[in-house]
This record gives sequence, structure tokens and C-alpha cells, in this order.
Amino acid sequence: MRKSLLFILIGFFVVNTSFGWGANGHRIIGEIADSYLSKKARKNIAAILGNESVAMSSNWADFIKSDSTMKYLDPWHYINIKMGMEYAAFETYLKQDTAVDAYTKLNFLIGELKKKKLTTERKQFCLRMLIHIAGDIHQPMHVSRAEDLGGNRIRVQWFNDPANLHAVWDDRLIEQQKLSYTEFAAYINHTTKELRATWQQQPMEQWFFESYQLADSIYNGITPPEQKLGFRYNYDYIGIVNQQLLKAGVRLAGLLNQLFG
Repeated sequence: MRKSLLFILIGFFVVNTSFGWGANGHRIIGEIADSYLSKKARKNIAAILGNESVAMSSNWADFIKSDSTMKYLDPWHYINIKMGMEYAAFETYLKQDTAVDAYTKLNFLIGELKKKKLTTERKQFCLRMLIHIAGDIHQPMHVSRAEDLGGNRIRVQWFNDPANLHAVWDDRLIEQQKLSYTEFAAYINHTTKELRATWQQQPMEQWFFESYQLADSIYNGITPPEQKLGFRYNYDYIGIVNQQLLKAGVRLAGLLNQLFG
């Protein structure tokens, strides 16, 4: 009986740890974004969030999943899309997208936050969701296949512990570095003004396409069933994780400066 319960709990844990980036990943992105906010943007954001920093607000959209009335927000965190498209076809797909997904809802949130007359409560909701989703779409498995739920159904062993491919990219790789979110942000937050300008000026469709291409590569790097991943996988992929976290932070800052700066 106890063994059966243990297996059930393990299975539940494997399926349900797949939110986006994990808590530290989102906080890393928020911490980096905060470092590039204009004074005006920082002031206007503080007027909405109060003492809640961008880093700490970044996980609200995952925490709220405990509220059953917020279940409708689940599809906002990702976009399912078939693999193998070139940029032109991918961009056309997004431009014609009418589904409830990360692309349509990120654009929706931007539009909402541009409105002059919003209640403080509505501003808080939209800003917290925008901060979170802008981070989510830089996690490659959030711009990937529907048939395996973005890697959730691809079981792997992470240092001999049961996991799935999505969870590895959500938080296992980040937690393997044994750094706090502030230490991690300080470690990777090295850019130039020119590089930041390049990343921020790229259209949002490009942000999605980069994750889409990375997802295809990540899928191709897995040999089922239940491949054992460990130090070598960390060595091969942590650079991509770092780059995506940094890009997410820089681009989020650019977006927040446009809206509130």
C-alpha cells in the first residue's frame, strides 16, 4: 500500500512540476530586467506593485494556479506548434493565430497596459502576467509540441531521479548550479548597450522563433525511453539556459520601459 502511494506521488510530482521556468528562473529574469529599467519605468511599476519587486512578482502567475477560478489562465503560459517550420512560415502562423496561448495573450496584456483607465487591481494582474509570460516564452519547451505537452510526457532520469524533459528545462538545470537567484543573475548579467538594443529591437515573433528552434534541437538530443541525464547534459545545455534567461531579462526590461518609461 505504501509503495503504491509512493509511486502515485512520484508520478504526480513528475507531471506537475512543469510550470515555465521554475521559481528561481523567473526571479533571475526579473532581477536582470530590473537592472535595466529606466527611472521613470521603475517609479511607475512601483506605483502598481508597491513593495513587490519585478523578481518577486514574476512567480505570481504560477502561484495563482492553486486557485481553481484561475484555471483559464493555464494556456497563457505556452504555445503549441508543429516543428519544422522556417521563420517566414512561423511568422505567418503567429500573425494569423487566434488561439488562447502565450503569443496572443502577451499581445493582449501589452494592449491592456497601454490603456489609460485601468484599476490598480487590473494593472497588477496584467503586469504580473506580462512579466511571467515574457519569461515563459524564452523557456524552449513552452514553444513546442502539443503531442507530448511540451516535453511533459517525455520521461527521463535526472541524476537517477524520475523527471520529464519539460521539468529538466523548467528548473532542474537551473537548480543544479546551486546559486540563489541574485547570484545567478549577477553571474550571467553581462551585456553591452549595443547587444541589449539588438535583442530589444527584435520583433516578438523572433523571441518565439528562437525558443522554437531550440526546442527542436532539444527534442533531437533525447533518446527515449527514460534517457539518463546528468553532468554531461548540464555541460552541453547550461549555456543555452543562461543565454535564454539573459535574453528574457533584457527583453522584458525593454518591454517595461516602452510601457512605463
